Amino acid sequence: MAESEKVILTNMCMIYDGSRVLVQDRTDKNWSGLTFPGGHIEKHESFTDAVIREVKEETGLTVSCPQLCGIKQWPHSEDVRYIVLFYKTDRFEGELRSSSEGEVFWMELEDFRKAKLARDMSDMLDIFLDDEKSEFFYHHQKTDGEWKYEIK
Repeated sequence: MAESEKVILTNMCMIYDGSRVLVQDRTDKNWSGLTFPGGHIEKHESFTDAVIREVKEETGLTVSCPQLCGIKQWPHSEDVRYIVLFYKTDRFEGELRSSSEGEVFWMELEDFRKAKLARDMSDMLDIFLDDEKSEFFYHHQKTDGEWKYEIK
């Protein structure tokens, strides 16, 4: 078994203000619906700098003190793993604006789960909110060929 593998590193950030969360209505046909802003981590970029940059690009807001609160991962291909680092923060400044990634707006957290969410976003929200959970892990079932996931 190989001791190393290639990875694609990305991030996602839940920005909250009291009972409200900042959501993004993603326009990507492969993963559309409401989610939190985020994106790819660039080569040689720190994880924290990447989430601050991605939030700024997609929302116009500058976040500070993002706290790592979990991960999502799955085998992207035979030799590549895809990892999403989950962050959250209630510290931000700036003027809210949408981007080509999708419209951004504030929403009450209690209404978020009832909305048209991106695939698996409701379960991912558990990682952001529950300090007892930290990992959303997809795996491929060899017996039936279906993707399954576990929350750990």
